[in-house]
Amino acid sequence: MSKQLVINAAGHETRVALLEDGTVAEFFVVRKNDQDIAGNIYKGRVQRVLPGMQSAFVDIGLKQAAFIHVANIIGKNEEFDRLLTRNGDSEESLADAGVKDDPCDDGQFETPIEDLIRDNQELMVQVVKPPMGTKGARITTYISLPGRFLVLMPNSDHIGISRRIENENERSRLKALVASLRKGNSGFIVRTAAEGEQEEKIAAEMNFLVRLWEKVNVRFNETSAPALLRQEIPVSLRAVRDLLTYEADKLVIDSAADYEAIISFLEEFAPNRKSSVELYSGAEPIFDVYNLEGDLSRALKKKIWLKSGGYIVIEHTEALVAIDVNTGRYVGKHNLEETILKTNLEAVKEIVCQIRLRDIGGIIIIDFIDMKKKSNQDKVFSALKEALKKDRSKTHVLPVSEMGLIQMTRKRSKKSLNRILCESCFYCEGNGYLISKQTICYNLYREVLRDIRDFTGDQLTLRVNPQIAEFLHGEENHLMESLERSVGKQIVIYPNPQFHMEEFEIYEQAKKPAG
Repeated sequence: MSKQLVINAAGHETRVALLEDGTVAEFFVVRKNDQDIAGNIYKGRVQRVLPGMQSAFVDIGLKQAAFIHVANIIGKNEEFDRLLTRNGDSEESLADAGVKDDPCDDGQFETPIEDLIRDNQELMVQVVKPPMGTKGARITTYISLPGRFLVLMPNSDHIGISRRIENENERSRLKALVASLRKGNSGFIVRTAAEGEQEEKIAAEMNFLVRLWEKVNVRFNETSAPALLRQEIPVSLRAVRDLLTYEADKLVIDSAADYEAIISFLEEFAPNRKSSVELYSGAEPIFDVYNLEGDLSRALKKKIWLKSGGYIVIEHTEALVAIDVNTGRYVGKHNLEETILKTNLEAVKEIVCQIRLRDIGGIIIIDFIDMKKKSNQDKVFSALKEALKKDRSKTHVLPVSEMGLIQMTRKRSKKSLNRILCESCFYCEGNGYLISKQTICYNLYREVLRDIRDFTGDQLTLRVNPQIAEFLHGEENHLMESLERSVGKQIVIYPNPQFHMEEFEIYEQAKKPAG
């Protein structure tokens, strides 16, 4: 399977798409005003300890206080190591290896939170999950510093090997190598990219991570809470570090500045991968070249049609995501059971594709079309398990229940796609979603760039919904200024009360001669 990273870096917004055999499988977007803080390390101050919830609120300098559970507070290192080695192997980040998805059902930690921390105490913490809706950031005191080959865990002496390294001899070699190289008691997780690498490269990165940890400690001692101690690298460089180095074969980016930053990053960490990076300089928008805009629009729809004529419906609720499978227009060729099985098997592929693309997390309930034969139920369950092997997020799937439902969980690490690109609909008082004003502005920005070759005059007129016009003149005024510089034309915005929020019109208007 060929894998490729496509990055659209526009300054105000960076979009990253992971393509598998030409089809977008995963999508990441970061906007200039977003709180992209996962992985950041802070010096925080405990605001309030809640013994009844075995949790605490911590001020790390954001609008909302961060949340920490007792399971994510350093007590005894052996408790942390037991979590890391619970399954015999290690994943590639602290969030997977040391921080439970739902620590509230833990029961393994005997020390109560009130014996570990107190009000007004200063803590060094790392963001595991960014703020989502009304919930503050989720934090931990088990710090991790990821590199290309290793993840440094200064608060543990555990050495773990990525589960993706399957060769037992290589696993043993890497574990012995790290054990011989490390100085002190810091723990390390060996990442997939380290497979087959020589001692010199791993030793160099180990020293780099140790020096980085020392700098974080110095800053912690020199600053008062709340304070940012270390900021995670930008999304484009994270894509290089976490995907290009061992997932993708090639990276294409449309920003010269970001291209140079990536090349500089690779020169230090992976010089042999520089040839895998390409700067796109074509006139057509890069996501249009790879036909990605349609896939992203489809990922925001509630109903997804299958090639056979069947369809799936994806509904987001407060507690879970429900996915319903229907035969739709598909009538089959032989008998009802065969028609149902074929629809369910086709739906499995699309469901996994949409779960990954939309980054759906938490509890997921899938209502497949009822199958009478147990053998057919097993086929659908096996197909789902096999399709989920491509997913980098941790999943847990239960067999088909007596009611014909499949229940599964998927690790939630950030906002889902519809939470990022959409906002609550004021027309329906929050019962549904519509494209956000910011997304409409960015779509308009790209549409002008897409059609600019068709205009020869020196002025463009945009007719938009009044709310979009107000947004373009206010919060997104910089976007219009950037667009005018890019196209070399004056842009005039006119509000039209008759226009729907997502409707806009672009036309040309020549300036009148002077006098």
